[in-house]
Amino acid sequence: MSAPPVLVVPGWTSSGPRHWQTLWERADPGRFRRVEQRDWDNPLREEWVRTLDGAVAACAAPPLLVAHSLGCIAVAHWAAAFARPVAGALLVAPADVEAAHAPEPVRDFAPIPLGALPFPSILAASSDDPWLRLDRAEHMASCWGSNFIRIEAAGHLNTDAGFGPWPQGEELLRRLCFSAAPDDARV
Repeated sequence: MSAPPVLVVPGWTSSGPRHWQTLWERADPGRFRRVEQRDWDNPLREEWVRTLDGAVAACAAPPLLVAHSLGCIAVAHWAAAFARPVAGALLVAPADVEAAHAPEPVRDFAPIPLGALPFPSILAASSDDPWLRLDRAEHMASCWGSNFIRIEAAGHLNTDAGFGPWPQGEELLRRLCFSAAPDDARV
């Protein structure tokens, strides 16, 4: 069985050169491909979701999605709107776009779809993420049918929180890849 392709779905302002998503892409450029948005700083939900759909459609096999922050919310909107096969999704530190302190540019992504995702998923969240309370992360995971992974004191799981290389994330991706064998890819 060959490993499925991986679509990297960054959040607002994208993932910089030292972010774990970027490092994973560089380590295996034949398998990992970033979903490139037209405007990372002024995200528009409809545009981001259409771009994600085009990237999924272009894959030769059902891909794994590796999303961070606002990218997780884009994946939830995409899953609610489209029915293309996906092998699974690793959803890391979703942004709570409904929170009172959410930055104005991400509010277009509210409300957050809370229907069950039609593919296997893992939601990893930190106990002290400034953009997502832990109880909200647990609620999203429960609604989406995601396996919930609590990570202690890891901030937003990004470069600012000290995450360049992220071995625990790589292990979560391996676990998801193993559980999302081609027979398990759902529409």
